[in-house]
Amino acid sequence: MSGRMSPIALPPHVLERADVQAALRCHDFGKVFKLARQWGGISFVKIADACDIKPERVGRLARGEGAITTYEKITRIADALAIPGHLVGLAPRPWEQTQLDALPHTEHICRLPAPEVRAARVSPRAFGAAAGRGGGDVERRRFLAASGVAGIAGMLPERNAGSHLGRREVAQLRLRSSRLRRLDDVLGGADTRHIYRTELDGTVSLMRHASYSETTGKQLLTIVSELAQQAGWAAFDAGDQREASILYRWAHQAASEAGDRALEANSLAFLAYQQVSSASSGVATAVASCRTAGSDAPPTVRGLLHERRAWAHARAGEAKETEAALAQAEEALSSSDDEPGPEWASWVDGRELRIMKGRCWTELHRPLRAVPELEAALSDFDDAQARDKALYLSWLAYAYFDAGEVEQSAQVIGRAIDLSEGVGSVRPRQRIQTFLTRLHPHRSLEAVAEVLRRGA
Repeated sequence: MSGRMSPIALPPHVLERADVQAALRCHDFGKVFKLARQWGGISFVKIADACDIKPERVGRLARGEGAITTYEKITRIADALAIPGHLVGLAPRPWEQTQLDALPHTEHICRLPAPEVRAARVSPRAFGAAAGRGGGDVERRRFLAASGVAGIAGMLPERNAGSHLGRREVAQLRLRSSRLRRLDDVLGGADTRHIYRTELDGTVSLMRHASYSETTGKQLLTIVSELAQQAGWAAFDAGDQREASILYRWAHQAASEAGDRALEANSLAFLAYQQVSSASSGVATAVASCRTAGSDAPPTVRGLLHERRAWAHARAGEAKETEAALAQAEEALSSSDDEPGPEWASWVDGRELRIMKGRCWTELHRPLRAVPELEAALSDFDDAQARDKALYLSWLAYAYFDAGEVEQSAQVIGRAIDLSEGVGSVRPRQRIQTFLTRLHPHRSLEAVAEVLRRGA
């Protein structure tokens, strides 16, 4: 061995695999090496060279012989294979921060090269053939969602690259963004991330080749920021935390350049939510998002930001701060009828607040406060929003479990399993699998044994 590492990055489609992420969480690098060769075409020799490990040692690890246990070796492998720190229980690696710091400022956004990504198109004939094969609520949900994609695509106005952009073109782009945003109600990030990224790249390309006034330019930057937030959310939902973080910071820069404080604050709120989800404290970022928006932000925006701040406090175990943030969110939303907010915050309402209350109290192990909120919010929640409902049911299951209602929690998680089938999101499956491990000691109960079989 030369002692000099030659880093190679695991391809995104390998890092996004559930079995790869499970192996990384357990530091089962032998399995990671094996899957990298199987799904990424990376030979053991290349892995050995990148990680500064002897090839025969890599082979033994791949056969399940031995393990990587020291911090030094874990960090070396993570850096050599460009594995984000949160996937192996580490803080963000220095090269991750370097990537984020290297992002261009928004005044150069129009010169960014757009990746060659194409949104999937589905023909009516394909829908007919698929409908003939499937059945049940899950299949119908897939076809309804896909039909929505086809319908929206047909309604979108065409872009005119190379022309002068004005009020009419900005309105068309906003319409595109609004219609595409609705896909997130019924589809997971794995299904939408390339659609949103294609729209983002296309809009940036349009700005690069068109002329427009300074006022129009700022309006276009707000659209870019909204699209980057949506693309970042889809990447986050699909499990690609690195791309999500980059897109959120891009969105923040675009909103800042456009002078849109509410949108800038929302970008920070997205970042805070991601930080919390990757075992880092997002409290400081969430507090900064509320401060950035200010007290004069539209009520729905303030409600959304305070909700996300409450979630960050709850994950940090700060009950007093959580309750205060939830109260501020409720106060803001109670006045939302008087002042309409931006379209991207229009989904925040009383039911969404009840769900967040239930989630926060579940995280704080206060089931007597969590269960009523979640039950009330989910009583008429549409199954077509399968990803979100499965996620919210998982918190309800945790709350019942903390209350000592083990069989009821098993019943609830069983409903979440049904809904999560076929959903293009890693989050419901991750929460369900984690909860099933908690149920395992109670497998002598018939209801628990049944749901464990289904989960397996």
